[in-house]
Amino acid sequence: MSGWRLTLERPPPLRVDARALQPAALAALGRADVERLPLPCGREPIAVADCFAVAPLPDAAGAELVVEGDLACFDRVGWGLADGTLHVRGRVGDHAGGGMAGGRLVIDGDAGDLAACAMRGGWLEVGGAVGDLAASALPGEMDGMRGGTFVVRGGAGVRLADRMRRGTVVVFGDVGDFAASRMVAGTLALGGRCGAHPGYVLRRGSVVFAGTPPRLPATFVPIHSDASVFWQLLARDLARFGGPFAGLPARRVQRHAGDLAVGGHGEFLMPLD
Repeated sequence: MSGWRLTLERPPPLRVDARALQPAALAALGRADVERLPLPCGREPIAVADCFAVAPLPDAAGAELVVEGDLACFDRVGWGLADGTLHVRGRVGDHAGGGMAGGRLVIDGDAGDLAACAMRGGWLEVGGAVGDLAASALPGEMDGMRGGTFVVRGGAGVRLADRMRRGTVVVFGDVGDFAASRMVAGTLALGGRCGAHPGYVLRRGSVVFAGTPPRLPATFVPIHSDASVFWQLLARDLARFGGPFAGLPARRVQRHAGDLAVGGHGEFLMPLD
């Protein structure tokens, strides 16, 4: 057996920690073991079968887990995912994809706060919107997202990519205030409008504004050196995501360096028509 389908039939009484729903781990289990798998829920755990109907995925390619239903009260979906494919056909709660190291997590609906926090590798794609502090640092940690690819087809809340150190974040819709705040490195590409104070204390890294350009902070200044070769490499890489990024290779770019308050080694990239 290489895959399972879980269909939500009865919502849980309290919020559930769903980090145990790992495709590679469940692929090695029989049906009865999957049904008995405990999930933390308040003071007492619940079994998978208490909420889900379990069915095999006979045509799964490798370790695969498909979860169907509204999982808004299920937190830490895909937490620490390292291998296999987890596909959620619905929305999920907070901390989705936190600490991912590999594999593929696809969420068709929205995700709550702190999605992709401390992500280190793999592919995380959210078909809807994400909440606050996506791709940021976990409480008590210094670094946010440290690798992998995080794609959001909708919008994002405040503090997107806070303390981000490495990897690629692509957001098709609008984002809230303080996007790329305290960002250390990596690439953040935005297809919609941006809230106030983008790049606050930006140290390094690239922020691409493929949609409406923001009001520039006073601590960002234009760069007039030629960056056409670098821009073409980056633009072609982002164009593969489609949508507002598809036409980037055909556009020129204006660069702004900042945040000068902390050294000014980061950059804003403003595509020109």
